[in-house]
Amino acid sequence: MRSLLLVGLLATTLAGTVAAAPTAVSAVNMPAWLERTGEMRPLAPGIRLQSGDVLHTGRGARVLLTLPEGSQLKLGEEAVFRVDNLNVSDGKKTPFVAAVHVLQGAFRFTTGLLDKVRQREVDIRVATVTAGIRGTDLWGKADAEKDLVCLLEGRVSVEHEGESGFTNLDQPLDFYVAPKGKPALPVAKVDADKVARDWAPQTEPQAGKGLASAAGRWRLVLALPDNQDEALRWYDTLREAGYAAKIRPLTQGRFRVGLEQLASEADARTLGERLKAELQTPLSTTMRMGE
Repeated sequence: MRSLLLVGLLATTLAGTVAAAPTAVSAVNMPAWLERTGEMRPLAPGIRLQSGDVLHTGRGARVLLTLPEGSQLKLGEEAVFRVDNLNVSDGKKTPFVAAVHVLQGAFRFTTGLLDKVRQREVDIRVATVTAGIRGTDLWGKADAEKDLVCLLEGRVSVEHEGESGFTNLDQPLDFYVAPKGKPALPVAKVDADKVARDWAPQTEPQAGKGLASAAGRWRLVLALPDNQDEALRWYDTLREAGYAAKIRPLTQGRFRVGLEQLASEADARTLGERLKAELQTPLSTTMRMGE
């Protein structure tokens, strides 16, 4: 029975790499999880999102999503992010349409220079504040005290739950704050240094700190058990903790348990040291994938 389970786990891992859907996970600083149809699994590069998916990020985590019309959406640590609706348009002939909900944590929506001419209709709800985006750079956060959106470039229309009418943000560094349980405040300006120093780093992927990416070519080996039960124990432990572990059978009845697609050797080493301290993993060996 355990042999069949192991085969099933390997098949599920391989099948997950070829699934098709509109928006992809491009990079992850783990721990992070995907909640789909009531089940939780660790988030990994290459996973394609579907309407109804919920992403959860842990302490120190970051997630980078690439949307089909070329824009990017970044999530910070301890965030909860729900995909309410996605279509598959690339924004050339028909608009890319999406509705997402940041229930908790920080996010940034960014449109690249070459993609600004694409058509998009994106509504991002930040707890009680909804921002309608047509092509822009927007940062926001929902926490226990307030819901906030800040325009970095372009324009957005925002509305606060329970209040009538829209508020337009059309100047860089305009920001809009709704304190919890209170009316929204008038639009104000934020200092550019505060954005660059305090806000933007909260959502940027952390290179050199355990980053996994779709183009990553480094592997971190965390255990080399000589029996299947021990291999599955480490596999389950890592995945429950939000790390997208994989099992690979080796020769002479041994198994390799570890993480793949890490962006650099430095990312693999940093993550290995952290997991050895947090989960007492027996190994922390780095190597290029394919070795």
